[in-house]
Amino acid sequence: MKHLRTISIGIIIWIIGVSLYASSYYVQFLEDAEQQANIWLSIIIIPLVWLGAKLYYRKDISAHGFKVGLIFFIISAILDALITVPFTILPYGGTYSDFFIDFGFWLIGLEFIVTVTLYWYIKVYLKRESTHYL
Repeated sequence: MKHLRTISIGIIIWIIGVSLYASSYYVQFLEDAEQQANIWLSIIIIPLVWLGAKLYYRKDISAHGFKVGLIFFIISAILDALITVPFTILPYGGTYSDFFIDFGFWLIGLEFIVTVTLYWYIKVYLKRESTHYL
């Protein structure tokens, strides 16, 4: 596994995800802008993580998708702890526990892991197995 590559792609996914989350406040469809942003993020994170997996597996096919997805999620959680919570949650009276026990946070984490695992299974594992029998 290429750790630096995994961490770099995880950081890029987080930056794009946070940017899209924040930009969703400018085009409001629902009354609750925060709920809208969370829904938007939970939808957009799937193709975003899929693209991250595609970038990762272009050069390394040895790592299992579960591990790569878990690292992507851990990087995102660390950046949330260092940047998102102090600058967007704490100033408005929220806490770290409010952020990290939220169902939406864990749903997105599950999406990270499942998306990369599915990518690995479909694009790496099955392709490797089909060429193995030729």
